[in-house]
Amino acid sequence: MPTEAAIVARALDLLGKRNLVLSLHDPSFPAAPGEDIGRGSPYARGGRGFLEFAAALGFTGVQFGPQGLTSAGNPSPYDSTIFARNLLSIDLFALARDPAWAGILAPEACARVVADAIVGPRVDHRHVHAAHSAALAGAAADFAARAAARDPTVRALADDLARFADQHHAWLERDALFAALAGPRGDDWPGWPDPRDRDLYRSQPAAEAAACAQRRRALQVIHRDAIARHTFLQFVAHRQHADLRAVTRGLGLKLYGDLQIGVSTQDLWSYRDRFLADYRMGAPPSRTNPDGQPWNYPLLDPCQYLAADGPARRLMHARVDKLLGEFDGLRIDHPHGLICPWVYRADAPDPLRAVQTGARLFESPNLPDHPDLARHAIARPEQLSPDPRTPRHADNWVRDLDDAQVDAYSTLFDVIVAAAAAHGRDRGDLVCEVLSTLPYPLRRVLARHGLGRFRVTQKANLADPADGYRSENAAPPDWIMVGNHDTPTIWQLVERWQRADTAAAQARYLAARLAPDGADLGAFAHDLAADPRRLAQAKFADIFASPARNVLVFFADLLGYRESYNVPGTVSDLNWSLRIPSDYRQSYAAQRRDRSALDLPSTLAMALRARGQPRTQARDEVLAALDAL
Repeated sequence: MPTEAAIVARALDLLGKRNLVLSLHDPSFPAAPGEDIGRGSPYARGGRGFLEFAAALGFTGVQFGPQGLTSAGNPSPYDSTIFARNLLSIDLFALARDPAWAGILAPEACARVVADAIVGPRVDHRHVHAAHSAALAGAAADFAARAAARDPTVRALADDLARFADQHHAWLERDALFAALAGPRGDDWPGWPDPRDRDLYRSQPAAEAAACAQRRRALQVIHRDAIARHTFLQFVAHRQHADLRAVTRGLGLKLYGDLQIGVSTQDLWSYRDRFLADYRMGAPPSRTNPDGQPWNYPLLDPCQYLAADGPARRLMHARVDKLLGEFDGLRIDHPHGLICPWVYRADAPDPLRAVQTGARLFESPNLPDHPDLARHAIARPEQLSPDPRTPRHADNWVRDLDDAQVDAYSTLFDVIVAAAAAHGRDRGDLVCEVLSTLPYPLRRVLARHGLGRFRVTQKANLADPADGYRSENAAPPDWIMVGNHDTPTIWQLVERWQRADTAAAQARYLAARLAPDGADLGAFAHDLAADPRRLAQAKFADIFASPARNVLVFFADLLGYRESYNVPGTVSDLNWSLRIPSDYRQSYAAQRRDRSALDLPSTLAMALRARGQPRTQARDEVLAALDAL
């Protein structure tokens, strides 16, 4: 008897699907019994068990969120560091249990963290940050003492640490020094009392540069213990990630990283000269966010990356090269920010008003309210919309470009594509998070590389046959999903649709897509509208019946959650905190039976039975196997 994963794989092949990827962020992973510290990790036993669960269901890959360091006060992974890994994902129990780590953390320390943990459906980020950091400090101190005493039990670790520090010296030195300075002062570096420490890595005239280098050397001596601790813990985090790669390969799972568009305040301190000083990146008013969003993200200076060997291009290459060495593919967060970023003045007193009246960096050759952007313009005035009613953030603000201009727009994106090729990655595993807007320059760059976009079907406008979120309008390279980490779950939505009396319209649309040949469309739609659970399953079947070859499922949609993971444009302790309980196998099995969570076999069967699907012996065999499941 074939396994469920094997049957699902055959169904996906018949439906023309190349990837079925499960999306979740590190804190959401479940814990193993007795090891719950109040936050999840893919590296812990509970996290690895969940990955085995996903592979057994038939998923072909897992997409993590950004895995950079987050501060004690801000858990958003999209504000995290671009090189350093999040130490909160280190599996403490491995440091106490696994022989490879030589017992550098006492079991009693793990027990104290568990006993003090706040365990529930949400992560208490500040509490976990404090407790986990204290335990890691103890592990680092134990290792340092044993290494100084030339204890043979840590000799192999010390050798590996030296090789790691040498390999990653370019970013690790800066990050370790920042961690040392931020320890007593906090990470709000513009407010540090000594102005010299704010500019340690800024380009300076020769005399000032020599003084900066001397200051760095002095600080590295003063803070050598803190620097050594940070370096060692980054080594641990990177080693545990490398170990996980071997696990996911054995499970047949591709591992996708997240190239977030933002950078942390720490990275701005380290690389400030690589960024524009007078502008920040945000999101313009759009269908998804009508008010726009002032993200306050720095922008790489185009003058430093349009040049073939510019320092900003080198920084981008180093970042992408590291990620592609650690993952099988990348989710490219907000690729607009790499190709045609929306910008606003950094010194504006009202950031929300500023982002609403902002402009695109490369297509503002003659805006009277943004004269400083003219020097960065790629688009020419005659290539812009002549209609004064066209908003400057509209997809058709730029109407045409020549090939040389597309080359310029594509500069940073080409760095990613070239790095993917150098690492032997499939170009189709570059996942472009294009949502409600697709400006013309972005469309040209994606077409240049044969890449698709996101299709989030819960947002589809059923009154507009051409709407980009409708599943039938997807193209084969696209990635399609019912929702993602920034949307309500489908289980929340079907209940809202019933309360708002819009479920019938959704059901009619889905019936036209999914009813088998010869079926009564009205009766099919009636049955869907009457049962919100069946309506949700049909929304999943709809994405499998689409032309898109790649399917993404967010964990909260898989498991039937009725709580949102993140609400964009809000700051709340509820954001980024939703967790999977340790009894997920039992709860999922029960919910799958009553269709209150994703039942993958039945949704695949519905998609295979949909009108227009070819009837073959292979299809009939797979349908019989799916029905048996």
